[in-house]
Amino acid sequence: MNDLKIFTGRAHPELAKRMCEYLDLPLGRLSIGNFPDGEISCKIEEDVRGRDVFIVQPTCTPVNENLMELLILIDSFKRASAERITAVTPYYGYARQDRKDEGRVPITAKLVANLLTRAGASRLLAMDLHAHQIQGFFDIPVDHLFAAPVIYQYIKSLALDESECVVVSPDEGSIKRVLKYVPHLGGKLAIVDKRRLGGVTRQANLIGAPIEGKIALIFDDMISTGSSICGAAQMVAEAGAREIYIAATHGIFCGPAKERLSKVPAKQIIITDTIPMTPERSLPAMKILSVAPLLGEAVKRIHRNESVSKLFP
Repeated sequence: MNDLKIFTGRAHPELAKRMCEYLDLPLGRLSIGNFPDGEISCKIEEDVRGRDVFIVQPTCTPVNENLMELLILIDSFKRASAERITAVTPYYGYARQDRKDEGRVPITAKLVANLLTRAGASRLLAMDLHAHQIQGFFDIPVDHLFAAPVIYQYIKSLALDESECVVVSPDEGSIKRVLKYVPHLGGKLAIVDKRRLGGVTRQANLIGAPIEGKIALIFDDMISTGSSICGAAQMVAEAGAREIYIAATHGIFCGPAKERLSKVPAKQIIITDTIPMTPERSLPAMKILSVAPLLGEAVKRIHRNESVSKLFP
């Protein structure tokens, strides 16, 4: 492990520190600042020639600042002759636009993949990408982890009656992701039929296992404005769910998300620490789980050229 070095940008240094604690390694030393006009400057404060370097930097809010900082860090390590540079982006920003679903729009997920590759990244370590096909946008290896093991292990610790649990997908697009939880949490699945009419999203029907008197476990990859998952929670509440738990990997919580989530009839809102949670965005019913051990184990396996697929659910 002597050749392994973990560095972090300013997006989420706490996550990088927790990863280093898991690996029993010191966090790499570098200086990051801004010039008076706002341009980002950085300097690596230790020798990295021939080292295996991992840069922890989720491209969360402020997205453009954190993305540019990651690109500059990658360029710095490339010019410092690091042997291999892995961009660790627990949250991969600009992922929503992964195809041209109408004319004259960009594919930003591919654009960011090109930027990271051309900057000098040797591989990418990400978690719960918004769409699995984003892995194919890269011409470098991509290790795509899932937070599902961390989340369902916590839910199991709550000692809920599995025979009373129903796993709920908030829309049709999340079915494959949610299916990872079904074998571990009772084996029953319900799907919320979400429709977009005139630019307005609404939940139309509830399909699958009956909800009345059951414990509803709603899973999604991210909570952004909270519209979809709160609408799904409201629908299962109206269907007679006894208890509701909401879980997501990425707690973006922008716009009216906090207000919506504070009104939703959920016993607990479970997220992970892929994105730093600020006090103004937190809620009393929120539980934050750390994915640092999972990411740390993946880093160790990548460094040792061992299988990462064993970490998949």
